[in-house]
Amino acid sequence: MKNGRVTTTTLIAALSIAACSSHPDPIIDMKGVDPVVMQDDWGECEAYSEQVIVAQGAARGAAVGAVAGAASGAISGDAASGAGYGAIWGATRSGVQGSKEQENVFKRCMRGRGYRVLN
Repeated sequence: MKNGRVTTTTLIAALSIAACSSHPDPIIDMKGVDPVVMQDDWGECEAYSEQVIVAQGAARGAAVGAVAGAASGAISGDAASGAGYGAIWGATRSGVQGSKEQENVFKRCMRGRGYRVLN
């Protein structure tokens, strides 16, 4: 059961780091933009970006990282610590990548609707 707690804690920590890693909203040049129309487009683009599931990627990253960490930890004689560190690294890296992909999907959607996204 201890491994289950470590994995859950690792995943929560990685998702927290990933959530903080990117700018939450794009900067839109508002010159000539109807705010009411933009609000509708914003909601639709946000729905598209939420189709990128960050948690699944972080969980996969934790699993892959744990295996790699355990293998390298086995060489030094501490496979459990290696697995823990590998899981944290893998989940964080995958979570950050997923978060960036969400941001990119949102920005591409807004640009595709004619907005000038500045960041």
